[in-house]
Amino acid sequence: MMMENGLSMEYGDGYMEQEEEWEREGLLDPAWEKQQKKTFTAWCNSHLRKAGTAIDNIEEDFRNGLKLMLLLEVISGETLPKPDRGKMRFHKIANVNKALDFIASKGVHLVSIGAEEIVDGNLKMTLGMIWTIILRFAIQDISVEEMTAKEGLLLWCQRKTAPYKNVNVQNFHLSFKDGLAFCALIHRHRPDLIDYAKLSKDNPLENLNTAFDVAEKYLDIPRMLDPDDLINTPKPDERAIMTYVSCYYHAFQGAQQVGNVTHVPEPTRQYTYVPNNYNAETAANRICKVLKVNQENERLMEEYERLASDLLEWIRRTMPWLNSRQADNSLAGVQKKLEEYRTYRRKHKPPRVEQKAKLETNFNTLQTKLRLSNRPAYLPTEGKTVSDISNSWKGLELAEKAFEEWLLAETMRLERLEHLAQKFKHKADAHEDWTRGKEEMLQSQDFRQCKLNELKALKKKHEAFESDLAAHQDRVEQIAAIAQELNTLEYHDCVSVNARCQRICDQWDRLGALTQRRRTALDEAERILEKIDILHLEFAKRAAPFNNWLDGTREDLVDMFIVHTMEEIQGLIQAHDQFKATLGEADKEFNLIVNLVREVESIVKQHQIPGGLENPYTTLTANDMTRKWTDVRQLVPQRDQTLANELRKQQNNEMLRRQFAEKANVVGPWIERQMDAVTAIGMGLQGSLEDQLHRLKEYEQAVYAYKPNIEELEKIHQAVQESMIFENRYTNYTMETLRVGWEQLLTSINRNINEVENQILTRDSKGISQEQLNEFRSSFNHFDKNRTGRLTPEEFKSCLVSLGYSIGKDRQGDMDFQRILAVVDPNNTGYVHFDAFLDFMTRESTDTDTAEQVIDSFRILAADKPYILPDELRRELPPDQAEYCIQRMPPYKGPNGVPGALDYMSFSTALYGETDL
Repeated sequence: MMMENGLSMEYGDGYMEQEEEWEREGLLDPAWEKQQKKTFTAWCNSHLRKAGTAIDNIEEDFRNGLKLMLLLEVISGETLPKPDRGKMRFHKIANVNKALDFIASKGVHLVSIGAEEIVDGNLKMTLGMIWTIILRFAIQDISVEEMTAKEGLLLWCQRKTAPYKNVNVQNFHLSFKDGLAFCALIHRHRPDLIDYAKLSKDNPLENLNTAFDVAEKYLDIPRMLDPDDLINTPKPDERAIMTYVSCYYHAFQGAQQVGNVTHVPEPTRQYTYVPNNYNAETAANRICKVLKVNQENERLMEEYERLASDLLEWIRRTMPWLNSRQADNSLAGVQKKLEEYRTYRRKHKPPRVEQKAKLETNFNTLQTKLRLSNRPAYLPTEGKTVSDISNSWKGLELAEKAFEEWLLAETMRLERLEHLAQKFKHKADAHEDWTRGKEEMLQSQDFRQCKLNELKALKKKHEAFESDLAAHQDRVEQIAAIAQELNTLEYHDCVSVNARCQRICDQWDRLGALTQRRRTALDEAERILEKIDILHLEFAKRAAPFNNWLDGTREDLVDMFIVHTMEEIQGLIQAHDQFKATLGEADKEFNLIVNLVREVESIVKQHQIPGGLENPYTTLTANDMTRKWTDVRQLVPQRDQTLANELRKQQNNEMLRRQFAEKANVVGPWIERQMDAVTAIGMGLQGSLEDQLHRLKEYEQAVYAYKPNIEELEKIHQAVQESMIFENRYTNYTMETLRVGWEQLLTSINRNINEVENQILTRDSKGISQEQLNEFRSSFNHFDKNRTGRLTPEEFKSCLVSLGYSIGKDRQGDMDFQRILAVVDPNNTGYVHFDAFLDFMTRESTDTDTAEQVIDSFRILAADKPYILPDELRRELPPDQAEYCIQRMPPYKGPNGVPGALDYMSFSTALYGETDL
């Protein structure tokens, strides 16, 4: 069965039936949940107090499973498995599982209750579990006339409260709301506890408090319900009331079984001796007594016969009404019958129940009296026996049950019919709202004025409508199905339903046809516009590059070109010829592009397409193409003439290049040869200074005599410049390089003449020999690798060291060198010329050299090693001097020597006569 807190459970013995549908309306009602929580807590505590404990919060106190297991042991009288006392979650789950397994062992199959939910404090699951326990251990064993526990408990309440005014127990919610039913149950069993006559139906709060207080004080039934909750709740919780009422049942039934059943013993026959003085008066008294008993018995018999006849006649008259299944097929009519039946159960049947009970009581009393007075047992007339009445009553109850079931089924059927009718109306209204305006939309010709992108948007919209239409197919089918069901169930207004359903189906068919027709029209319009669009796109694709080609071609044909060689003009002419060869293909492309426009114009005219001539892909038109193509065809012959004129000009330029090259190729080498000769003289390696000066003056005269050749070349160069000739592949010489070479030659001659004259002056004034002068020149030339006639500071420093000048590598040595550099390069040009070098060396050579100076010089060349290698000497000294040193230096015999090491210290001291060398 499904309980209000969402749990499912099944009972193996079937003692609880499926809940009625109206009882499930409040499955999650918070008011019911509150009532259940209070009632179930009190019920649990009524048992747990026997074990000396209690719970305060039903969803919290059962989480560890300990009190849950204790509760089951108390109410069952059995011992459960030993609980786990650990505080971990799995210990708690294990305890709850033990409790659930114990409940299941009692024939209750729990479907949806999990131990984890109880451990987590899930209130709904906890309430469902406690309700399961209450059903199994407090209600299941209630048995009245082979009914289910619930029906039996209800029948017990009905029987016990039947004689009481204003009490009509029909259920376990509203019937107990005013408190009188509780008070009646107590008064029926303990009239000494409640004065029922003083109670009023109009004072439910007092009634409920009276019953609850008396039950708690005298019957040991704890207060499980809250009077305010019962009064203020429209429909009190049935489970809570059943739980509380079951406590009444067990309290009163248990008392009866213990000592409240009255046993009447069988009378003992007495044989009395009649004395002689037994007179007529005594006899008359005896006869009167016997007759009085007999008359009472006959009165009881007659009353039984009358009551039995009346009851059977009432049953006979009632049965046709209960067996009738006629109705007007309307919900109101069936509801009226249902209300009549409820009135029958509420007003007409209860007196008959009392009549039947009285009949049975009278019959039992009569039989007892007959037995006590030694009369034969009473046998009712045929058809009026207790069993006959019982059978008729059972037949009545079966008819009632069948009639009630029919009423409920008919009510459900008609309610379903009304629901279906409302559902049909709702769906039909929604469908008609949806279809409103759809036919006009589908018949619209709006797409005739659309462009392609707009048409595609309309088509997408139509596709969406088609999808929507397909989706509504199910709704139409539902409407038709509902209408069919209404016909099958014989709905009273089937004519209107069928007419409306037919209108909907007919309109649906029209919508389908119109949708397909519009789809076809949209596809055709799209095909035409796509063809136009393809032509426009093809035009744009071809027109754009062709237009660019036309623009570029027009620019090329009118472009001013500048060429400097025959090859360039010949290349232009060749390219122009190749261009002219492509004009045929260009003409085909032009015609193709124009024909695309003509085809578009034809389609637009044929189908009357507004705006169809507008090309969305380009702003170019066929007229633009035609105009530009005409320009190109006119510019081609003009370009031919321009190229021919330029060809003649370049032929004349080619002649001038050859003239200049022939002359320049002679003058250039002559200048270079003269420069080499003058440079060689300036190196000071050819004879005495006087011989060098003489030869330099001869070269000076020869150069001046060659000047007419330079002047002739200048004239040719002027003609070249006037013709705007800037390159000449026939020679590497330009007029500029020749002028520079000529000027450098004159400058070199003059500078060398001046240097030689200064050297002669220095030699004569200082008394330097020719050998010394040659040594200075040789050393300078050795470090002047590039033959520039000057040395850098580092080259100058190396040159000084090679000549034996001692310059330290420390800071002091750097300072000494800077002072020397300031003398030879006073203007700080960064170079030392030979004149300054010669002047410095001339002044220094007058000083006296020592062995120590020579040793320091060799130490510098040897990088501070105590020995020097032959390769170092060859690298730093002139060849003849290096070989001189190598041949005369003894081998080095000191520490850290290497193969081939020479002893420059011994050699230096020997130079000055200090050794035996």
